[in-house]
Amino acid sequence: MAASKDAVVLTVDGREVRVSNPEKPYFAERGIRKIDVVEYFVAVGEGILFALRDRPTTLERWPGGVFEGARLSTRMDNTGDAFYQKRVPKNAPDWVPTAHISFPSGRTADEIAPDSVAVVAWCANLGTLTFHPWPVSRGDVEQPDQIRIDLDPQPGTDFSDAVWVAPHVRELLHELGMEGWPKTSGGRGVHVYVPIQPRWTFPEVRRAVIAFGRELERRIPDRVTMSWWKEERGEKIFIDYNQMARDRTIASAYSIRPKPHAPVSAPLDWDELPGVSPFDFDVLTMPARFREVGDKHAGMAGHAFGIEPLLELAERQARDQGLGDLPYPPDYPKMPGEPMRVQPSRARRPTSAYE
Repeated sequence: MAASKDAVVLTVDGREVRVSNPEKPYFAERGIRKIDVVEYFVAVGEGILFALRDRPTTLERWPGGVFEGARLSTRMDNTGDAFYQKRVPKNAPDWVPTAHISFPSGRTADEIAPDSVAVVAWCANLGTLTFHPWPVSRGDVEQPDQIRIDLDPQPGTDFSDAVWVAPHVRELLHELGMEGWPKTSGGRGVHVYVPIQPRWTFPEVRRAVIAFGRELERRIPDRVTMSWWKEERGEKIFIDYNQMARDRTIASAYSIRPKPHAPVSAPLDWDELPGVSPFDFDVLTMPARFREVGDKHAGMAGHAFGIEPLLELAERQARDQGLGDLPYPPDYPKMPGEPMRVQPSRARRPTSAYE
């Protein structure tokens, strides 16, 4: 590691990665500096590269660090203390690869598609804490190669409720001839990844996830909900099926979440899940765990399941129960076969209420 007055230079995968303002506090409560963040990603490099390799990736950048009152902007003008970077920065070195993708709006972008830990470290120098990879490879950006099942705790529930649901997810996957790999979200939720053959479109894979969630809801209706409308979810775990819509992403394994204690999204074995807390895994503790146990998601590399059983389940649900599509996020164009995007409480309001 070479040092200068204002920067250090790390050699990562044979590339020189300059880290500017290395002493800048990024998580002041934990004493974590910018250089610590970059070195964290290098320490778990094999794992995060497995999660990101060749995938178009949106960067969640916190260049000023995480502090009380910091605001994450979701606007295109990148106002706020932190923001999402969907297009490769103009100052990117020529060794940073990209993937050309299209958004639901019809707009396109060249997003970073990491192929080395050096690229990850370079992104970390920009203040990237959370990496949001698409479930596709840059070789085929139209056909997902992963299902991502998001167990999202609703108000009144927490991580323990998501953990309670997780074995039921695994049981149903096994019945369908599939396997999943769990991880903490870095917050209150649990994510389960299922590698699939890249033979189906985004709408088809989303339909498969809806069918899966509906079957899970049928089996444990007091614990799981598929309702898009928050007013109908209750104190349950929401299966966020729209995470499989185009341009919707989940924080990658080993990503850092912007909370004061610097938690990270941690891959786990199934038998570990009941005994852990999200607070067990952070920037300071994960490198030692990684040295000891390696990447718990590495086993996905040897699998690619077909989703035919899920699509057949969707057909049966449509035929026998009249269950069709569910609403897309509000910023999406109206999709074929999609129901009306009207809040149930508003839909039931009498016409006279609008007069």
